[in-house]
Parts: sequence; C-alpha cells; structure tokens
Amino acid sequence: MADEDLTLEPETPERDPNTEDMFGAPPAPAAPPAQEGAAYTVIARKYRPRSFEDLYGQEAMVRTLRNAFASGRIAHAFMLTGVRGVGKTTTARLLARALNYETDTVHEPSLDLREEGRHCRAIIEGRHMDVLELDAASRTGVADMRELLDGVRYAPVEARYKVYIIDEVHMLSTGAFNALLKTLEEPPPHAKFIFATTEIRKVPVTILSRCQRFDLRRVEPEVIVKNLEMIAEREGARVEAEGLMLIARAAEGSVRDAQSMLDQAIVQAEAGQTVTAASIRDMLGLADRAQTIALFEQLMRGEAGSAIETFRTLYGFGADPGQVMLDLLDHCHSASVARAVGAQALTMPKDQAGRLAAVGASVSPGSLSRIWQLLLKAYDEVRRAPDAAAAVDMVLIRLAYAADLPGPEEALKRLQSGEPMGGGSGPAAGGSAGGAPAGGGAAAMARAVAPQPQAAAQPQITLSKFEDVLALIEQKRDIALRLDVERYVRPISFRVGAIEFEPAPGAPHNLIQRLASRLREWTGQAWLIAAQGGGGAESLWERQKREEREALAQIQADPFVTAVMQAFPGAEIVGVRTLPQPDAPALDEVETDNDED
Repeated sequence: MADEDLTLEPETPERDPNTEDMFGAPPAPAAPPAQEGAAYTVIARKYRPRSFEDLYGQEAMVRTLRNAFASGRIAHAFMLTGVRGVGKTTTARLLARALNYETDTVHEPSLDLREEGRHCRAIIEGRHMDVLELDAASRTGVADMRELLDGVRYAPVEARYKVYIIDEVHMLSTGAFNALLKTLEEPPPHAKFIFATTEIRKVPVTILSRCQRFDLRRVEPEVIVKNLEMIAEREGARVEAEGLMLIARAAEGSVRDAQSMLDQAIVQAEAGQTVTAASIRDMLGLADRAQTIALFEQLMRGEAGSAIETFRTLYGFGADPGQVMLDLLDHCHSASVARAVGAQALTMPKDQAGRLAAVGASVSPGSLSRIWQLLLKAYDEVRRAPDAAAAVDMVLIRLAYAADLPGPEEALKRLQSGEPMGGGSGPAAGGSAGGAPAGGGAAAMARAVAPQPQAAAQPQITLSKFEDVLALIEQKRDIALRLDVERYVRPISFRVGAIEFEPAPGAPHNLIQRLASRLREWTGQAWLIAAQGGGGAESLWERQKREEREALAQIQADPFVTAVMQAFPGAEIVGVRTLPQPDAPALDEVETDNDED
C-alpha cells in the first residue's frame, strides 16, 4: 500500500456511532477541536477506514473484490472471517456502500469510495432503510431470522440492493441456520448477504458452500506501528518508538486492540510529555524484554544461579511468572528463526535481534528444539503450580542444566573421545540435576561405551582477550575464518564466553555462526557473539592499512626521500618494507676482538 493511502482522518462522534472493527481513515484535514463538555470519542471509533484503500493488511481481499466488481461477477453472499479487530464489520459496511454506490456520474457498484455517494452517509450512520444489520449474538433464534427474512422478497426502497449484514453469524441456532439456508440458496436478485464471524468452524458447511469466503489476515506489527505513529501525530501525542512496537506485538495482529491500547497509553504521561516504553510496559504488564533476553542468555550458558537472580528481580518488579515463560518461549523461537533465516527475519529492535541471533548461532538446532519442548512443558507446570515463582525457579535450574546437554549421537561421540558432557556450570554439571531430560540417555551411553578405552581429555583452552581469539584461529589454520575476522570484525567488548563487535561493510552474513561454532568446537564452551550497529574499534586489517599509510607519510616527509623524489621526477613509492635488524655482537665477543687487536 502506498504511503499516501495511510493518511488518517479523525471522525466526529455524531457521524459514526459504531464500535466494531475500527482502524484507519481517509486523508482529510484534522477535525476541529472538541467543544468543552463534548463526549470523548475513543481512538478506535475516530479512526476507521472510509474506503477500501484504507484497509490495512487486506490487499488480497481488496484485489479480488475489485476484479469481481470490474467484471460484474458479484457474489450474492460474502463470508468474512478472521480474528478480532482486523476489519470484518468495517469491511461489511464498506461492501454495503460499494454495492449501493451511486453519484451523479457513477450508476453501478464500485469499490472507489473516496467520493461520498448518495447513500454513503446514511449507511455510515446506520439509518439506511435498505441496509439491515443483525447482531447474531443477541438474536440467535429462528423467530428472529424469520422476522429478518420476511422482507427479502420486497424490492429495495431507494438503493440498488437490499443488503443484510449478520455479525457473529456462528452464534445463530441450528433452526436459524436452517431458516436462512433456503433464502441463501435462491436469493432474489436485489438481495445481498454479508456475514462476519470469528469462529468459522462453527458455521455449517451448507452455509459456507453458498458464500464467497474471505479470510482477513492478522496485520503485521510493522504496519500497525505505522498506523499508531500517524494517529499519535494527529492526536498531538509523543510516544517512544519502542513503546509503539510493544503495543503492536501485544495486539497480536488486531489493529483495533492496538488503537485501544494506544488510547490508554497516551494518558500514561502528562500533556506535552513523551510516553515512555517503560510506562507502556508497565501498563501491559510485560516484563522488560531486554531482561528476559538476558535471562535466556544465562540459561543457554548454563548459569542457573544468575538466571534465578534475574527472574527474582523481574518478579520483584511485578512481572507475571507465566508471562516470563511465554517470553522465554518467544526468545527460543526467535533464536531458532534467526539461525535458520537470519536476524533480519525478527520483528524487534536491532540490538535485541542481534542478541537472539547470537544465541541461535552458538546453540545447535537440536538443543534449541529440546529447550522449546522443555519450555512448553514448563509453561503448563507454572500455570498449575500453587507457587508460580517457585515453579519458575525449578524450571530455570532444569533448563540451565539441560541447555548444553548433547543429543544421543553427540553424547556417544563425546564419551568415546573423553570430552566433557556439559550440562550447566554447577558442581553437578556432568549429571542430570533437577530431573533434566537426556541425563538418563547420557548415563545409558556411558554404560554402553564403558568397556571401550577412554581417550585422554583435551586440555582446556582459555581465551582472556580478543587477540587470543585471533591467535587461536591462526593456530587452528582456518584461513577463511581468519581472513574474515581480521577484515570485518571491529571489536567492542570481550569477556570469556561473549564477544560484541561492529561488522565492517561487506561482512559475510554467516560470520557470527561460523565464529561461534568454531570457538565452541575449539574451547569446549558456548560463545555468545553479537553484532552491534556501531561503536567498534578498528579491525585488524583496518589497523594494518592505517599503519601502512602513516609509515608511508612519514617516509615521504623525510628530507632525504624528498630530495631523491625531486631528483627523479615521476618516481613513486610503491611499498614500504621493514628490514630485520642485524643481531648486535655479544659484549664478550667485542672485548675479545679488542684484546686481539
């Protein structure tokens, strides 16, 4: 959708009394300020589509309808289905306008509603005689349906079609569906039916087979954020971008929900002040995602104690234990997706996406899949536990010890080679503390290979600074990795088990995964490697090039070299080599020579 199609217009309260599935509005001047004492109209009612061009995320449906209207192949019944707040009722009313659209120059159904037609205002305000709307949730019986359908055989009073909009159609009783079936099978040419439902499976197949069905999609968070940004600007409110993303993610694809949450978020700050992401997080009852990502990183490193401390800090600030488990599930999913597709596939701030991508690069797909299964079971345990916080403590201990446990095949290889089995950083790292799964499998593997001779354990490699990493790569003779690290890695920070760097332009997309995999293989521990957007020092290659330029400039400034260059016009210095200094003679040798002399 073009950017100009996303412009919104506040709508005055008296023009739109409806409340269902509201988002967007067409380009128009801002509404005049409300009079003192006038009733406040919530954002979800003020901003709603006035044309099909303003429907967010439903381009496929609009394209199909546009082609059908252009070719004259207009169905007699439409079924609109989707989750809450994606525009089902709004689309139904837009369809009613499109079917009865008429102006001085247009005398046929049209989806181009940017100019208000003769019947548009009455349909918008819900007072048109030929557009009848039924809420099936409150009128479910067969008598209600018969009363509604009694007038189907009569021609419309003033519009082109008599349109019946039935919202939440799945709430109709079996008798009501049967009463509707015959009319829906052979409707008069002047009647059109538009149904909307959130429970499409509850609608009888005999009804579905007689309708043209449209599944309205969940709206992507990025599209919702654009919508919220424009509404906030028109409302004169300032909201942090991270806070808008929190709202968009919490809305789960529902634009109406997002607008309702924005309405609530705006009043979190005094007039003229910026609404912060922290206040929105508190409003939504969400734990700080940066803290839950840190918690996930600690679990992947097997740091049970640090993970428990982080959780108790979050719990002290009011985080719900169940929500923390859901966040961990989300992080596990994001890390897996980033490993398979790349960090660009994650819809979150770049720093958070980089951290989760680093976790995905340092952990095997099998381990991530095992952690996912453990978290699914743990979420159910936390919900049913009498003390949810205590249940989370036990879950974190189990996850920390299970995060680094290998699968059966890898466990057999490690046992045969005498390598450590992993499984947490505590004293029981080699066992299955806390009932960690796969511990029994590891014990079985140990019994299976017990008769076989054990190889001597490899010495532990300790890297205390980034230069040690370069030296290790050189020692292992991984030439391709060494060249990429020297050229594209601009170090930011280094600690044992974690590296942050700024990638130089042109860095390979799989550099993080390759480096993390090699370091894990060579050192026997997991490494979290994260790429940041800036703040890095020079890469080794950049430093070498700078030193070469400085050496060249120093030589060119030397008087003797200057004189030589002047004596030989056109001469160039093509390179600088540092010759090795000859060894100085030993002192006793000098004295001996003097004595002989």
